[in-house]
Amino acid sequence: MTTALIFLPLAGALLVWLLPLPARAAGLLATLIALAEVALWAVAVRRFDFGQSLQLENHQSWFSDLGVSYHVGFFGFSLWLAGLTVVVCAAAISYATWVNRERARAYHGLLLFLTGSIVGVFAAQDLLVFYVFFEAMLIPLYVLIGVWGGERRVFATVKFVVYTMAGSLLMLASIIVFGLSQGTFDLVESGASSNEWVFLGFLAAFAVKAPLFPFHGWLVDAYRESPPEVAAILSGVVSKAAVYGLFRIAIAKFDESLVADFQPYILAFATIGLVYASLLAFRARDVRSVTAYSSMAQMGLIVLGLFSLNELGVNGAFLQSVAHGLVSATLFLLAGMLETRTGTSAFARLGGLARGRPDLATVLLVVGVIALAVPGSVSFAGEFLILAGIYAEGWAWAAVGAGAIVLAAMYMLRLISGVLHRSRGEAVRDEALDLRPAELAVVLPLLAALLFLSASPASITQRNFPIQGSDVSEAAP
Repeated sequence: MTTALIFLPLAGALLVWLLPLPARAAGLLATLIALAEVALWAVAVRRFDFGQSLQLENHQSWFSDLGVSYHVGFFGFSLWLAGLTVVVCAAAISYATWVNRERARAYHGLLLFLTGSIVGVFAAQDLLVFYVFFEAMLIPLYVLIGVWGGERRVFATVKFVVYTMAGSLLMLASIIVFGLSQGTFDLVESGASSNEWVFLGFLAAFAVKAPLFPFHGWLVDAYRESPPEVAAILSGVVSKAAVYGLFRIAIAKFDESLVADFQPYILAFATIGLVYASLLAFRARDVRSVTAYSSMAQMGLIVLGLFSLNELGVNGAFLQSVAHGLVSATLFLLAGMLETRTGTSAFARLGGLARGRPDLATVLLVVGVIALAVPGSVSFAGEFLILAGIYAEGWAWAAVGAGAIVLAAMYMLRLISGVLHRSRGEAVRDEALDLRPAELAVVLPLLAALLFLSASPASITQRNFPIQGSDVSEAAP
C-alpha cells in the first residue's frame, strides 16, 4: 500500500511525459492520477490501526553490507502529512489544468513527480531512502520555478538551489556518520546517537527546509516568483518535510539529554523567527509576501510545539502543520486567481473586490478567519495546544508565542481588507469575474477540509500516536 502511494504519481509522471497528448488532455490525465492518489490514501487510512505504531510497511534489503534497505511505512502523524500532500497536490494540479500552463506535459509530469517524492519523504524509514526522496523532491521544484516562474525566476531559483544544496550536503554528511556509527541506516533498528555535530547537521538541514530564522533568505523570492500552484505546494507541503525530519530524526534518534541541552537555543531561534516573520508579514505589500512571511512565522510556532517535548505541544505541532498547509495552499491559489483577474496581488492596486463577487469574498474571508485562529477554528486548536505545551517549558515562551498570534490576526485582517474592502484599486475592472465553477472546484475541497478539522480537531490529535503520555519520548518512534 505504501509503495503504491509513492509510485502511483511517479508512474503517472512517466505516463504524462511519454504520451503525445494535447495540453488540456495531459492536464486532465494528471488530475485523474492525482485524484486516484487521494482515493488510495483514503483506503490506507481505513486500513490503518491508529492504536498501533508503524504500519503499512514494505521492507526490502538494498545494500546489505551497509545496512541500507528500502524501508517505508507510516506512523499516525506521518499518514496525516501524506494526506495533506496528496490533497494539496491534487488541488495544485487541478488549478494548473484550469489555467492551461505552457508545455503542459512537462509541467504536469513534474508536479506528479513532486507529489510522489514528498509522499516518499513522509514514508521513509531508512535514512538513505529518506535522503533520496528528499533530494528527488527538490529537482522538480528547481525546474518549475526556473522555467515557469516570474520575471526574477532565475535569481529566485539560484538562491533556492544554494540554500537547499548547502542543507542537503550537511544532511548527507550527518546521515553517513550516523549510519556508520550505528551499523545500520534503518530508522527503526538504529539506536539513539549522542553526537552533537551530527545532530546540528540534521538541525541545520531542516532549518533551511522549513525555513527557520536565520536560514530563510530564499523564502520570499521563491514563493513570489513561483507559479501559484507551485508556491502552494512549496509553502503548504514541502516545508512539512522539515517537521517530519525534526521529529522523526532530530528528536527521536538522539539522546534525550542532548536534545534537552539544545532545546533552549532552538526555542529561542524559533521564537525570534515567529516574531520577526509576523512583523514582516504585517508590513508586506502584496498577498504573496504576506502568505510567505506568515508561513515562516507558522513554522516557527510549529517548531516551538515540537521542541516543547511533551504530548500537548507535539500534537499541536502536527495539527497546526496540517491546518497551515491547507490555509497556505488555499491563499496562494487565491492569489493566483486574483493575479489572473487583475495582473497583480499588490494591495496598492487592489481593493473593492467584494462588490459583485460573493464567492471570492466568502472563500477568502472564511480562510482568512481560520488563519487568524478565531476560537472554534482548527488553527485555534493547534495554536492553543502548542502554547499549552510550551508553557510547561516556561511562561515566557508562551507569552511571546501568544503575542505573535495577535500579530497574525493583524496581518490577516490587513490582507482581507486590502483585497476585499477599501476603495476599488486601479487594477480592478468591472469585468473582473467572480470565481468560476472550475476555480471553486479547486479551493472548496481545501476549505471543506479546514471546516471539518475545525469541527473535529481530535480526528488528528487523538490519532497521531498510539501512546497518549506526557513525555514525548514515550510516543516518539
